[in-house]
Amino acid sequence: MEEEKLELKTKVNYLEVILGFIGIIITIILGKMFLKTDILFFKLLMGIGLGYALTRAYTGFAGSVNRAYNTGSTKLMRTMMFMFFISALLTTAFLLKGNPVDYNLWINPINVGLILGAILFGFGMSFSSCCATGVLTDLVTGLPRAFITLVFFSIGVFIAFPIQNTASWVTNSWFSTEVGKQLAGGVYLPDLFKGDGLEGYLGALLLTGVLCSIVIIIGYAYEKYRKKNGTYLGHPMEKTQGELEEIDIKRFKLFSTETYYHFFVKPWTLKQGAIILSILFTLLMGVTKAGWGASTPYGIWFGKFLMILGVSPESIVSFTKMSADAFTTPFFEHAASVQNFGIVIGTIFYLLSAGKLKETFTSELHITKKEIFLFALGGITMGIGTRLSNGCNVGALYTPIANFSLSGWIFFIFMVLGGILGNTVAKKLNERGL
Repeated sequence: MEEEKLELKTKVNYLEVILGFIGIIITIILGKMFLKTDILFFKLLMGIGLGYALTRAYTGFAGSVNRAYNTGSTKLMRTMMFMFFISALLTTAFLLKGNPVDYNLWINPINVGLILGAILFGFGMSFSSCCATGVLTDLVTGLPRAFITLVFFSIGVFIAFPIQNTASWVTNSWFSTEVGKQLAGGVYLPDLFKGDGLEGYLGALLLTGVLCSIVIIIGYAYEKYRKKNGTYLGHPMEKTQGELEEIDIKRFKLFSTETYYHFFVKPWTLKQGAIILSILFTLLMGVTKAGWGASTPYGIWFGKFLMILGVSPESIVSFTKMSADAFTTPFFEHAASVQNFGIVIGTIFYLLSAGKLKETFTSELHITKKEIFLFALGGITMGIGTRLSNGCNVGALYTPIANFSLSGWIFFIFMVLGGILGNTVAKKLNERGL
């Protein structure tokens, strides 16, 4: 019986495996040959790593709220807090004894735009079951849903560009600190603890740890409440991740199906994914002096699409209040676009190398008219929300928190509230058959 169980668990589609490794090698070679700068090539590699980690760990920022609401499990949200703290700790290695102004830190403004944008973003991701980065991985795992979301996400970003670039309630911060004023105008936490003996970073890290701990404690309390009420379901993949066995050293053979399964197929735990994402984020900070962003390119892509249809670059620049370079720069010369492309490639590579691409890709191809409407609604509200809050779940939440910006925590609070609102509305619509 154990042998049958092992055989089933370690069954691998080797045709997909071969295609996966050939494909990733070709992608890297072509990237090195044709991408114009080392930074572009680095961005491609980072994107591949991010996409691989997000997919193999079955993780994503949208799930932090959606899973908690729908299943009662806060494990993903609690793991995110672990990732936020680790990322902030690692980022300190660059900022301590350095000049934070030399980095492109996302110390976002604190204002009405941040709050409203976070609510809209949380609301939208409850309908589309993804976020700005999740929509890229979902192009492979849930094409119809992700494609519709991406199209309307891009429209939302584009139509809200002028608001982001001109509205004082989006650009000006209610509160700011010394370093914050020199960056995007928000609150830089180390400025609040200048007398701690480590230029404010000890106090900022301790505060970050306290805030992460508060969220974790609330998460456990919420799970307890759901279990007492009999409404706790748990998330199926989280259960699977928790039950996966370690490699059997006694039976270890380098060239065996079981060994391949453990090294390339077996899903990572949420915590393993969080550690890898933290390392990749730190590499981005060290090499590019900036964090992780994803949503701005979507609006740029829509602008490029309009140019293909005959709209002049001058008209697009006049409308968006942005530089012409943003829309005239070729796709593979735009660093953020290359990184987003890499995320899709990383997703495909994991699914191919794990022999799961065909099975995964074909599992979510059917879509109803109602779902089209809901995914479009989710996409456009997320897109608009990113411009009001100056970022998405990576640009307004993860990166700012890791960069010691108070704005990231405010975004988190209102994003959760927006997610609860969106899931509540979606539930009501489903109950009424709408």
